[in-house]
Amino acid sequence: MKIWHSIFLLTGALLLTGGTGLAKGAEQPTPSKPYKASVAKDGVQRVEIVGGSYFFTPNRIIVKVNIPVELKIRKEPGMVPHNIVVAAPEAGIVFDATMENEAKVIRFTPTKVGSYPFYCNKKLLFFESHREKGMEGVLEVVE
Repeated sequence: MKIWHSIFLLTGALLLTGGTGLAKGAEQPTPSKPYKASVAKDGVQRVEIVGGSYFFTPNRIIVKVNIPVELKIRKEPGMVPHNIVVAAPEAGIVFDATMENEAKVIRFTPTKVGSYPFYCNKKLLFFESHREKGMEGVLEVVE
């Protein structure tokens, strides 16, 4: 009986934190303005990404090929876990990083021009995945 009570409490908490898309702020995210990274004096392109209630800001990032990139990632405060995933080995971009309240840095050098999706692959039981709820974006690598 205690396990059912725990499941009930967990389900209620998830509903309150956006687990089903019914919570405040869980509506479909709007595309953010594309962010074009500039090359700093040290030769690195830096971008800050914030993840939250099923969104990334910015969700369209433009970087130059063959120039190192540093993504500084963090998530908004809250209980819902998020990560950021890119799986583009053909372009030298592969990572799956947990997003925390404290920022962390992901480093890579894109080696191929193209558009590569990034997304959160978290999912709870039978609910839609965070990506299905709109937590995705595009990393565009240009000349």
